[in-house]
Amino acid sequence: MNEAIEAVLGRAQGRAREGAYGYCGSLTPAEAWAVLEARSQAKLLDIRSWQEWALVGHVPGAFEIEFRRFPDWSPVPDFVDAVQARMGKGDLILLLGRSTRRAHEAGRALAAAGFRHVYIVLEGFEGEKDAHGRRIVNGWRQAGLPWYQGEGLLGS
Repeated sequence: MNEAIEAVLGRAQGRAREGAYGYCGSLTPAEAWAVLEARSQAKLLDIRSWQEWALVGHVPGAFEIEFRRFPDWSPVPDFVDAVQARMGKGDLILLLGRSTRRAHEAGRALAAAGFRHVYIVLEGFEGEKDAHGRRIVNGWRQAGLPWYQGEGLLGS
């Protein structure tokens, strides 16, 4: 199992090299889940706004720290400090946004602050938009991974 996870992380790092991300790598939702299941010390950091958590859903066990604030999507000035208060710079951190854009920005900010093992979750929680503007194409929810809205657990 450890070899399989090392291979997953290797692919994620390869994506980062190809894209010159500025942080360790990017994982598909299924890959991120496999890493979380195999590495108990890995931390899922959900960087969406509190409105998105409340209205769209949560991932069980995820740390929730806003990176940008709704409605103007202004940066949260103490984001890095808030992360550092809950995680170490050597921790394996997987960033989850709504799609990928904010996670990419947050990954660069954390890497610049000295966090060494930062990965983003491609497609994010809600995924990309379809031709009608609905976020039902891919993402954490569409992959059937655990999430909940209100009191009940949904997904796998």
